[in-house]
Amino acid sequence: MVLIPSRLAIARKRRGFTLTRLAELTGLSTHSLSVYENGHQAPSEDTLLMLAGALDITPDFLAGPDVEEIPPDAVSFRALSKMTARQRDRALSAGRVALLIDDWIDARFKLPAADVPTLTGYAPESAAEVVRARWGVGERPVANMLHLLEAHGVRIYSLTAENNELDAYSLFWHARPFIFLSTAKSGERGRFDAAHELGHLVLHGEYQELNRPAAEQEANRFAAAFLMPRSSVLAQGLRDASAARVLQAKLIWKVAAMALTHRLYELGLLTDWGYRTICVQLSRLGYRRSEPDGIPRESSQLLSKVFRSIRDEGDTPATIAAAIGITSDELQQHVFGLTLTTLPGGHHCSVKPARSGLHLVPPTARR
Repeated sequence: MVLIPSRLAIARKRRGFTLTRLAELTGLSTHSLSVYENGHQAPSEDTLLMLAGALDITPDFLAGPDVEEIPPDAVSFRALSKMTARQRDRALSAGRVALLIDDWIDARFKLPAADVPTLTGYAPESAAEVVRARWGVGERPVANMLHLLEAHGVRIYSLTAENNELDAYSLFWHARPFIFLSTAKSGERGRFDAAHELGHLVLHGEYQELNRPAAEQEANRFAAAFLMPRSSVLAQGLRDASAARVLQAKLIWKVAAMALTHRLYELGLLTDWGYRTICVQLSRLGYRRSEPDGIPRESSQLLSKVFRSIRDEGDTPATIAAAIGITSDELQQHVFGLTLTTLPGGHHCSVKPARSGLHLVPPTARR
């Protein structure tokens, strides 16, 4: 069994370990670890086993095929200037493990093809209208943002607990669109984060450098327009709305109260004074940092169907974890906790199926 340097680097970074920290855990020198990660020398099998134990993975993970790391420039992080290099690398390396999970699933299931248009140069509001029309949503509220994204080929995974200081990030990986979401946010804010990342995929798919303030503002404007279409909002008679009316109306679009307030102001339905007044009132009610009595978080329908199919074949999600070389707990963290969630009586919890285009590939066709 031979260690693959790129896999050691990803395994270390996903835990947020420096070489110094890993040296402390294993008793190896930082020089030896650096030599192993750079591929200048292979560790003994006993050392490989020790590294796997310290990193909470199997030796097979470290000896698997070479993997390409996610380039930082391929991802747009909000408040990048406030992130440390370790936080950034931890999020990207955890995401790379999720991509390995996706490879395993993709080899065994027929998944929806990517249908995310590239609209670089469009105004965010116009781009949101184009995507809604293309996806057949019209002016209707989006019933479930994650299910809609998955039906159009966007792969959705959750950020691991160590990365919950992030809201979300997205990227195209080998022409496939991916979004990674925090599970620590309210249901409303999770929907907005998903729409925000869709904005990056649509508006900035061709950019080499995503981390600029304008890109974040454009993605926010796209998300607001996508979740709260202009004509739909105007039809609700919300001009000069009160805070109580905002709290009532936000249920239509399943958005945060502050997000709807800003959208009303953006559409000229609130004056400067009206906007500030509602923001102060909502803040006093606890709506600035959270969403009291909010909606449940959305989860992945596609992954739920995958795990149900695996169980129907008499297998368990642990099969995926073992094939990748990670623990079942780590797998669960990447997939919204779906894999180990059960209902009383032993019934597995799953999202109600919808038209997602997910089908098993016959065993003879599996790669």
